[in-house]
Amino acid sequence: MLSVADAPRDYVSGRFVALVSSIDGFFGDDRNFQEANDSVLQLDFTRVMGYTGEHGIVPSGRAKVHLPIAEKRLHLLIETDPDKNAGVDSTQKQTPPLKTPTAPDSYAAALRIEREREERWHLSADGGLKFQGLNTTPFARTRASLTVPMEEWRMKLAESVFWFNTIGVGETTQLDFERPLGEDLLFRSSSNASWLRDTTNFDLRQDLSFFHKLDSRNALLYQASVLGVSRPQVQVTDYVVLVVYRYRLHREWMFFELSPQLHFPRERDFRPSSLLSMRLEILFDRSK
Repeated sequence: MLSVADAPRDYVSGRFVALVSSIDGFFGDDRNFQEANDSVLQLDFTRVMGYTGEHGIVPSGRAKVHLPIAEKRLHLLIETDPDKNAGVDSTQKQTPPLKTPTAPDSYAAALRIEREREERWHLSADGGLKFQGLNTTPFARTRASLTVPMEEWRMKLAESVFWFNTIGVGETTQLDFERPLGEDLLFRSSSNASWLRDTTNFDLRQDLSFFHKLDSRNALLYQASVLGVSRPQVQVTDYVVLVVYRYRLHREWMFFELSPQLHFPRERDFRPSSLLSMRLEILFDRSK
């Protein structure tokens, strides 16, 4: 009798995974970048205007190229500001950026070995060099994630440990709970904590997000976030509510994002402060 229920369960589970993969791929999500086994190149050009001040266009980029050895388990990584993107306070990799991004001041190249993506586990480790002016310093990272399907939800736990000469040893833990609310609507709760040994402080973040894919060219993200720190005491540093409109400009590889945001930062006594983020993203992978 139980085997009779396997087919519909597998069908629903497959559609769930397909929806999550489709949305993460459309938004150029960091999790999709980390766990996809295909080669991918991502270039971002971001401008943020609002209470943090008006700034120019800030470029950033990263690439992962699988090498024709070790059955696609060995990759070459190239990225900007790898140490700034190591924890919860990443401004370049978030969708959308919640803080004003800064122009890249360092670049990195690394080799990554990763276990071929499976249904539940994903493991990777990489080591490389960061280049900043005439200075060259080594770094190392490792990441593991576990996906646990449930009745109507899916849980995903990801753990990263890293060492950079500039910021020392640190780790990031992220716990996601996801549930489809229709064929094109996904709810995701993300809890994120990052720790640095040098500061013995946790940077904390909680996101509640609704991803709505309108059609093959348009999508919306509705998100409420809380950012905080653990020292000198646990406290909230910012509340954020935002909307992201993402439009596929050209074929499968050029996207434009517009994100009006309302922040309530502690530094301004939680008074409402508006911010507008605009981003042009060029995303290449095997399908694009």
